[in-house]
Amino acid sequence: MNDDQQPLLELRNLTTVFPTQRGEVRAVEAVNLTVHKGQILGLVGESGCGKSTVLLSILGLIAHPGRIEKGEILFEGVNLLERTSKQMRSLRGKDIAMIFQDPLSTLNPAFPVGEQIRESLRLHNMMPGAPWPFDRTRKSQEKKRVLEVMSEVGIPSAEDRYRMYPHEFSGGMQQRALTAIGLACNPKVLLADEPTTALDVTIQAQIVALMQRINREHDTAIILVTHDLGLASEFCDQIAVMYAGRIVEIGPTSQVIESPQHPYTEGLLRCVPNIGQRRPIEPIPGNVPDLARLPPGCAFSPRCRYARPVCGEGFFRLQAAPSPPDSGGNHRDQDHWARCLRLTDYQNPKAER
Repeated sequence: MNDDQQPLLELRNLTTVFPTQRGEVRAVEAVNLTVHKGQILGLVGESGCGKSTVLLSILGLIAHPGRIEKGEILFEGVNLLERTSKQMRSLRGKDIAMIFQDPLSTLNPAFPVGEQIRESLRLHNMMPGAPWPFDRTRKSQEKKRVLEVMSEVGIPSAEDRYRMYPHEFSGGMQQRALTAIGLACNPKVLLADEPTTALDVTIQAQIVALMQRINREHDTAIILVTHDLGLASEFCDQIAVMYAGRIVEIGPTSQVIESPQHPYTEGLLRCVPNIGQRRPIEPIPGNVPDLARLPPGCAFSPRCRYARPVCGEGFFRLQAAPSPPDSGGNHRDQDHWARCLRLTDYQNPKAER
């Protein structure tokens, strides 16, 4: 990947808020992310950290009275926040598609699953032929593509299941149907919100392998939202760790996993079981804070084993992490950043951002 090429998708200072009776919830706060063509980015963190809200913000699906307060969402250099509703509808599902987390609230119980997958092909005119609904050849081509993608995501007997309704599918089958909807139009960017949560391990492996193949064959950029740092370490080129609406660490996967710089990332890694090593899983104490009543200073400090009194004061920016030395003892340049007071103890020439 050429670092000088224009990013396919870029978030600049994205801030999404929801007014509530308890106060304003800043679900996403000043998030900056860059995704290039063919790159897989893992967005990792516990439930309630703002990961799914980032994806919904990209697609312009923040429900009222929630709003994107500030920032930019650039897709191929165009700010999506300046697009009309009609323009966004033409983009969703075709150029940027999403695999949602909850199939029960996403699939329409009144329509067969196959027809719901075909809907995206019909809306975006992905198949040749005269305008719908007069061309039977076009409908046949659409159905052929639907059966193809149903088989790809591991739905057996696709011809028979095409006519079945969501309630006739198991939870795992429903999740696979959502994956088929996301992949039907071969999007440039695929947003995957916990796409393997409801699946058994065999189908999980199939879905991950399928997304990797789509990424490899079509240069599809993927943002994978997950709480499983182990999955992200195997699947992603880059990892961004979110906590309380903010990115607290971001960098190439190998650097984040091998040399975590934020205590929250360390805590997530201690929760990952390691086959072959006899070490207990160490859960992170406490819970994700109420976003309407965040603690002062570092939001993670009440749960942090390294917390100092000063951690409860002020604001900490993302800072460049110290690079590990190579075989010659030299420190290579890297793009690894973390939001932690401990990094100020290092002498690092890179500026804050």
